[in-house]
Amino acid sequence: MQELSAILDAVDSFLYYPVLIVVLTLGGLYFSFRSKFAQVRLCFESMRIMGERPDDKNAVSSFGTLMVSTASRVGTGNIIGVSTAICLGGPGAVFWMWVLAILGGASALAESTLAQIFKQKDKEKGGSYGGPAYYIEGIIHSKVLAVIFCISLIATYAFGFNALASYNLQSTFSVYPFYNESTTPLIIGLVTALIAGWCLFGGAKRIVRVTGLLVPVMGVVYVIAAIVIMIMKIDMLPSVLSMIFSDAFNFKAIGSGIAGSCLVYGIKRGLYSNEAGVGSAPNAAAAAHTTHPVKQGLIQMLSVYIDTILICTATAFMCLMSGVPISKEIAGAQYVQQSMFAVLGEFGPYFITVTMVLFAFTTLLGNLFYVDNALAYINRKKMPGKSFMSSFRVVCAIVVLVGAIMPMADAWAIADILMGVMALINIPCIMVGGSLVIKALADYEKQKREGKNPEFHASSIGLDPEKLDYWK
Repeated sequence: MQELSAILDAVDSFLYYPVLIVVLTLGGLYFSFRSKFAQVRLCFESMRIMGERPDDKNAVSSFGTLMVSTASRVGTGNIIGVSTAICLGGPGAVFWMWVLAILGGASALAESTLAQIFKQKDKEKGGSYGGPAYYIEGIIHSKVLAVIFCISLIATYAFGFNALASYNLQSTFSVYPFYNESTTPLIIGLVTALIAGWCLFGGAKRIVRVTGLLVPVMGVVYVIAAIVIMIMKIDMLPSVLSMIFSDAFNFKAIGSGIAGSCLVYGIKRGLYSNEAGVGSAPNAAAAAHTTHPVKQGLIQMLSVYIDTILICTATAFMCLMSGVPISKEIAGAQYVQQSMFAVLGEFGPYFITVTMVLFAFTTLLGNLFYVDNALAYINRKKMPGKSFMSSFRVVCAIVVLVGAIMPMADAWAIADILMGVMALINIPCIMVGGSLVIKALADYEKQKREGKNPEFHASSIGLDPEKLDYWK
């Protein structure tokens, strides 16, 4: 196990520095400059679009897909991921999370716009479906690469991310007297696996209903709690901001050990949390009924900001303003719970535990929504049979159980590596299709200037309508 952990750590370190730092930065800068920083210019437009409802009452709305993608983004990474980044990398990790979110907003806009352009009609149930596999096939013309991406997505979300979510969930109970390292993780993992399995057998519609109800509630309550703590500790705000910026630009410290620096941890945990450019959210984006692909691109861009700028920042400020000393020994749930206890007393740890249960639950459900889409693509664009899906969901539930008893370092390393592989496939592909995104964005803004509700026509961006299944 020690040898395996060493191998995972070495692969994880190399993958994020230098490989993914370069790829993520290039992708974010490419779409930021080509779109004239649309992720900043069109923020208010994205909020306006969020309230639009489709004409067909049975169609999935933009808000519905925003909730599904946010359910997967907003999870244990927003609490324990941020805590881990601060404790192991330093307070400056928060700043690099912000940078990644702003650059990643442009990548998120691009990948979800492409998902809408190349989405397919669901002839049996109505509506649409799609994702990276479909635009990889449409842009790169490689079904092999599309299948490889799907396999990578399944490995990441059904196994890597769900195992990590389960570990993070059980770790929040470690502060309570009843916690026993040899038995409690197993018991919590078993209970979580049973509940998740029951919900997963309810199908995708139940996933949408459950996440649509829980995500807004848990997000609002959590942010309100952060605001209350900030008000209570407002005198510490200047020193906390100074701590974040001074550590973020301490290049001497970063250079002396970059693999464990605030820069790398900010990128790792920021990417794990908001998933911008990874290729997950486009699976949900393709299901939305909308009049123009760019609308859904803007919606998914907003999801990145909700996740990182709002919720991750809430966690960071709660912890840093509590006055609890930062140390590697309390990385993870302990740092957050000690911080809440310092400010809110005994109520604080209980609040974090309840929040973590909700966050982990919605993460598990949102993750499997994406996996279903990848399985359908591999199976010639239709869902596998009931017997296969039942067996697969049982395996997914077992993964949840196993994840609860894994070592923390291994759980994070496996999730980081699998997610990194997805990004390495997805970002170059959306850059190849970047001209289509920019043309679609220009068409959208042109129609807006003309006072129209933008409608998409494939010919307006130089595509043959007959080659697009949904937009014929």
